[in-house]
Amino acid sequence: MTRPFAALLTGCASALALSVAACAENEAETAAVEAETVAAEAGASAAEAQAQAAEAGPSPLQTAIESAPAGAWRTVEDEDLLRITTTEGVVWVELADAFAPTHTERMRELARSDWYDFKVWHRVIDGFMAQGGGALDNPNVDAPTQPMPSEFTIRRDPSEIEITELQERVVNPRSDRSRAQAGFWNGFPAGTQAAAAAGIMGDGRVSSWLLHCDGAAAMARTADPNSANAQFYIVRGEAEHLNAQYTVWGRVRDGLDVVYALEEGTLGETGGFSPSFIEDITVASDLPADERVTIEVMDTGSDAFAAYLDALAEAEDGLPDICDIDVPVRLAD
Repeated sequence: MTRPFAALLTGCASALALSVAACAENEAETAAVEAETVAAEAGASAAEAQAQAAEAGPSPLQTAIESAPAGAWRTVEDEDLLRITTTEGVVWVELADAFAPTHTERMRELARSDWYDFKVWHRVIDGFMAQGGGALDNPNVDAPTQPMPSEFTIRRDPSEIEITELQERVVNPRSDRSRAQAGFWNGFPAGTQAAAAAGIMGDGRVSSWLLHCDGAAAMARTADPNSANAQFYIVRGEAEHLNAQYTVWGRVRDGLDVVYALEEGTLGETGGFSPSFIEDITVASDLPADERVTIEVMDTGSDAFAAYLDALAEAEDGLPDICDIDVPVRLAD
C-alpha cells in the first residue's frame, strides 16, 4: 500500500470516528433534553393536579373529619394506652378492656414488670403479622404468669357496650362460615351476635370478638385455645382466619408504619435474620407528663361518624368491608 493511499484511509477512519463520536454526543444531548422534557411535563402535571385539588377544595371525607365537633372525638385514657418502643420507632396501642379484660390486664402487668424489655420481634411475616415477646435466644421462654382463657363473649348491655352494627360478614373464612354482625365499638372493628340475641340469653352475654384487621393487637397461643400467656402479635396485613380463634386485646392508634418497618423473618428459620427489638412497653399513665401523647378517636356512635360513613360510601360506591374502614384518629396538640 502506498503512503498517500494509507494516509487517505487513516484520514477517513479518523473522520468516521469523529462522526460516530459526534453522533453519540448528539444522541446523549437529545436523550438529556428528552429526559428534562419528561421531568418538566411530569412536574407540570403534578403541579396541575395539586392546583386542581386545591381549587376543588377538601374532599367530602376530609370535610366530614374536619367538621366533626369536639364532642365527636373520644380521648384515649392514659391507663388504656401502651407505648411500645422498638428499635424502629414508637407504636401506641389502645387497650380494649370491655372485650378482653383479662388480656388487657395481663399486658399492663407485664409492661409494669418490665417483662418485655429487650425481647425480640422473633416472627415477622409480610402481609400477616409481627410477633414478639420472646427472649433473644428462645422465643418460647416461659413468662412469670399463667395461661389465660380466650375471651369471645360480652354482655350486650347498650348502657355499657354500644356496638354500631354496619354489615353482616362471615365469622371466620376457614373455621366458621356462619354469619354474624360486624361494626365498631369505640373505634375497634368488632364481630358479634346481633343485639336481639342478648334478650334471649339469661345473662345477656353473646359471642363477640374484636376483628383481626390491620393494626389489631392480639395474644399468641399454642393449639390450646386457652394457652395465651405473654407473647403477642400485631396484624400487618390480613389475618381474618384468626377471628374468634385468637383474642384481640388492642389496636394500634399511631405508629402502624413502625410495625411495617420491623425486620422480616423468623428467628431460627430465616438465614441471616437480625430481628428488631422491643426496647420497652410502658402504660401511658406511668410515663412522665412530657412523654405522654393525647390521642383522639372519632366516636363511632356519633352523628359525625355516621356522616363520615356516608361520605365514604359515596366515594367508594358503597360501604367498604369493616376492615377497610379507617376510623379517624388524631393526635391533639
